Amino acid sequence: MRFSPLVERIAGEGSRAWDIHFQAWQRRNRGDDIILLSVGDPDFPTPAPAVEQAIKSLHAGRTGYTPISGEAHLRAAIARWHEQTTGMKVDPEEVVVTAGAQNALFTSALCLLAPGDEVVVPTPMYVTYEGFLEAVGARIVKVPSPAERDFRPDVEAMAAAVNERTRAIYVTSPHNPTGVVLTREELETIAELCRKHDLWLVSDEVYAALTFEREHVSPCSLPGMAERTVVISSLSKSHAMPGWRAGWMIAPSGLAKHVHNLLLCSLYGLPGFVQDAACAALEKAGQDLQSMREVYRGRRDLVCNALKAAPGILPRKPEGGMFVLIDIRGTGVSSQEFAQGLLDHHNLSVLPAEGFGAAAAGHLRFSLTASEDVLEEACRRILLHAESLRKQGPG
Repeated sequence: MRFSPLVERIAGEGSRAWDIHFQAWQRRNRGDDIILLSVGDPDFPTPAPAVEQAIKSLHAGRTGYTPISGEAHLRAAIARWHEQTTGMKVDPEEVVVTAGAQNALFTSALCLLAPGDEVVVPTPMYVTYEGFLEAVGARIVKVPSPAERDFRPDVEAMAAAVNERTRAIYVTSPHNPTGVVLTREELETIAELCRKHDLWLVSDEVYAALTFEREHVSPCSLPGMAERTVVISSLSKSHAMPGWRAGWMIAPSGLAKHVHNLLLCSLYGLPGFVQDAACAALEKAGQDLQSMREVYRGRRDLVCNALKAAPGILPRKPEGGMFVLIDIRGTGVSSQEFAQGLLDHHNLSVLPAEGFGAAAAGHLRFSLTASEDVLEEACRRILLHAESLRKQGPG
């Protein structure tokens, strides 16, 4: 039987990046004692106000259909949250509730891009970008932000990549997997590029609440950018609620209306009890967020200190997010080989970063979503593996 050509476009390098993670998952389900640090699944409990509200709403029968773009109380809460975190006031009508940030990314791309349109994306980029952008028929123009630049965007190269077919630029800050937080100056230069060439800017801000030393700046707050910026976010990382699938986009009203029409024939609204829980999380979980951010900061420092003297290894200290990129090029093996060896010989699962783009080749993505004891043990296993490779020598 024949399949649509779509199946080829959604099965690129990005989807194969998860192979080691799926191996580890299967082994853990069989009973193996695997340390699983290959996915950003927060180990914190969902804030109590959200859980309590969900239970209360379930008992109240909040299990029916809901408005397609989200209920008014949640859209208003998201608008308030956006204003608090970015300084940019938005109308709740510009908020569209989605099933997580991934759903918002895909849905907005379907409404913004036509087959043949080009999209400029700094790389490394999150692994699903390749799948959803190619699914809509867009062509990804990858602009490397290499390790030698500390993974900071090459704005001059981005400008050179823009042509008459370019439709949008995608940025992520704080970045997954590098942990880079874009500076105001970097964003202003990218914003000027968008204004000059009449481009959309899609800003993936799911880690905005998890910055450490550098402030988060949303490009929608820059002059002349509110009408051409789509902000994507969710509660998955900031509020430890990935399984709730509570996300959103903030978009100009014209785009929000088109997205509503698309969600009418796809998602058809998020469950009411989930929306009530999301509202409670946004309004009542402020202290939980502060505590989580400080814990992630401490875990980051622990891992970077534990690995800084390892042979052939360089941990790259992130400015935000919940991952540390580990440069293993000095060991003489690829990150795929290193990660496979960690899983096969040390029962530790981390993600080879090649799946995020060639600019991340030779790096591992190490998740901070475990207790300090577990992270210390994971670092010990990485040191053991690095030492065994050093003793083996070339080849």
